[in-house]
Amino acid sequence: MQKRNLIIAGVVVVALGGLAYWLLRPAAGTDATSDNATAATPAAALTVEATTPTVETWPVEVQASGWLAPWAEAVIAAELGGERIVAVNVEVGDTVKAGDVLAELSRASVENRIAELEATLASARAALETATQDADRARQLSGGGSISQQEVASYLSAERQAQASVTVAEAQLATERLSLENTRIVAVSDGVVSEVSAALGQVVSQGQELFRLIRDSRIEWQAEVPLVQLRGIEQGTQVVIPSPLGDVGGTVRRVSPGASQTNGRVLVYVDPIAPEGVPMPKTGILVTGSFIVNETEAVTLPATAITLLDGFSYVFVIQSGETTTVLRERVETGRRRGNQVEILGDFDRTASVVLSGGAFLSDGSVVRVVEGDE
Repeated sequence: MQKRNLIIAGVVVVALGGLAYWLLRPAAGTDATSDNATAATPAAALTVEATTPTVETWPVEVQASGWLAPWAEAVIAAELGGERIVAVNVEVGDTVKAGDVLAELSRASVENRIAELEATLASARAALETATQDADRARQLSGGGSISQQEVASYLSAERQAQASVTVAEAQLATERLSLENTRIVAVSDGVVSEVSAALGQVVSQGQELFRLIRDSRIEWQAEVPLVQLRGIEQGTQVVIPSPLGDVGGTVRRVSPGASQTNGRVLVYVDPIAPEGVPMPKTGILVTGSFIVNETEAVTLPATAITLLDGFSYVFVIQSGETTTVLRERVETGRRRGNQVEILGDFDRTASVVLSGGAFLSDGSVVRVVEGDE
């Protein structure tokens, strides 16, 4: 019985050994060495495109924010008081020329005063004519003794008083005629109407503000620049102000001689220059722009090649060998222009870098590199 059990156990061992050999035997046309090599080669983790750094000349920019404001404003007020506005000819945003009539005041009362003063002047001139004739006769008779010196002096004094009355009447009439001209409120310069406080039927007082103009339609950018970044910014420095409808250029007109006591920033006054087809930005807007203070060489990569991890920037450099792997390398980034990012430091300018998909890679990942679309 024991011998029979030993025989059965031997048959089972032989059968298991044969099965194991059948399962592990090399496939037809291969050998054990090639199988071991295949097993040792890991599969590619990701198919990637490669790119290399580009060397370009980029401007060195200083960014600042500030308000767009009128270059200068013209305040137009009523020079004549007590009259009613009978016409308002402009609205906010209208472009006007110097001398254009913005509003009109009632003229009736002024015209009546002018008519009265014309009559007064005519009467004064008639009185002067009579006084002059009397004075002339007195001067002729004064040497013959037929008229006393006191009477001569009286005639001469009456002549001077009559002359003075004419002068006063002429001045009063000129004043009223000027008042008549002032019933037309006119633009003092070319510009754009920025404020209108005149209303039809309103009785104005002398000196009351009725309109404001942006002189010559000029605006300026009042940029607030930190004192430590002011170096390189001077009269004539070029400026770029981004706009939804296109970038607006400009030049520095002047730099304020002092810094603000509240924030320590220096006001830099910029004259914007909008290219053809791009409207000038509106006043009262806070904008951010850049001062171009220099130009330097920049080593750049597409933004898609930069991977952010734990607050740091990395690129994956392709390493060629028996297998193609990637090496994760930390980099410092600088300026940005469009889709390109500047890489600072001594980064290898000939390195082959993964163009995109870095978020799916890790240091040492095996990749398969393909050429991108031309």
